[in-house]
Amino acid sequence: MKKVLFLLSLVLSVLSCKKEKTPEEQLAIDIEIIKKYITDNKLTAQSTTEGVYYTIDVDGTGSTPILSSLVTVKYKGYLTNGSVFDQNAAGVEFRLGGLIAGWQIGLQKYKKGTKGKLLIPSGYGYGPSGQGSIPGNSVLIFDIELVSFK
Repeated sequence: MKKVLFLLSLVLSVLSCKKEKTPEEQLAIDIEIIKKYITDNKLTAQSTTEGVYYTIDVDGTGSTPILSSLVTVKYKGYLTNGSVFDQNAAGVEFRLGGLIAGWQIGLQKYKKGTKGKLLIPSGYGYGPSGQGSIPGNSVLIFDIELVSFK
């Protein structure tokens, strides 16, 4: 019986020592997922220095928002498998600085009226813990229209 308990505790300790990926390793994995999504969907995307990718399907006008801006956006958020986790087609107002880092980074590339996609690595979204129906380490995709900002 002692041998069985010893073996069981050994197996459990080995399994519990599973190494989690560093943020840098996860970012590299996420960028590969994003690049594959871009290729598979024939998108033309640009990347920020942080690794957030964005498309501009309809170019807006004027200046771009800053973190203290109140932005009004229409959006649909989904995973790379197409599973929608949130959307607002009527338009909703947020303080840009209070949103996930991927939006903070990406929306500063958009002018009023811009329509496009944000492709956000998990570390700039909800990270390893996830949020609600969003699993941990999920790449997030948002169809975005920046209606206005002030």
